Amino acid sequence: MKMDQLAAPASIPTFAAPACMGLRHMQKVRLHDKDFEPFISESEVGAAIDAVASALKAKYAGKRPLFIGVLNGAFFFAAELVKRLDIECEITFVKVASYHGTRSTGKVSELIGLSERIEGRHVVVLEDIVDTGNTIRHILDALNEHHPASVSIAALLFKPDAYKQDIAIDHVAVRIPNAFVVGSGLDHDGLGRNLPGIYKIIEN
Repeated sequence: MKMDQLAAPASIPTFAAPACMGLRHMQKVRLHDKDFEPFISESEVGAAIDAVASALKAKYAGKRPLFIGVLNGAFFFAAELVKRLDIECEITFVKVASYHGTRSTGKVSELIGLSERIEGRHVVVLEDIVDTGNTIRHILDALNEHHPASVSIAALLFKPDAYKQDIAIDHVAVRIPNAFVVGSGLDHDGLGRNLPGIYKIIEN
């Protein structure tokens, strides 16, 4: 698949600068040694997840998909997504390690935590954020060894400018520029996951 085939549908919101609605109640925050400013409001994040849930309901009705959330960051996206689904489905979680501080290390550890049989199952990988795509590549390679019926990817956030893979990201809630962000499950060295909405780092 060519990279130009990965262009997002027009319905996927793209945030290049702080939106106006809902941000007036958000304040700048300091996490460790970094400052972050409001970027995407909690209500805008919720509306974007609504759209992904609608697409997944239509795609997997009657197929009982298995959702696999990638810890730690995807816990928020996974919880908010599945509670919007009124189809029969299952959910589990796995863990990889790909981040330290504000930059991707470009390394991933072994995929751990997958105990369910996925052979012949329709699998949906849930990621908090996709940037370089190295983690997604690792996860898909590991899952495909178990011969699932299909594997698709759903991400809360996607950075197209940072993406280096030729793997389609099937369902994206929000496209963002290549900036470091926290909130709604994303962290800076352990802090910030509990922040509502999305905050962007203030570059000095």
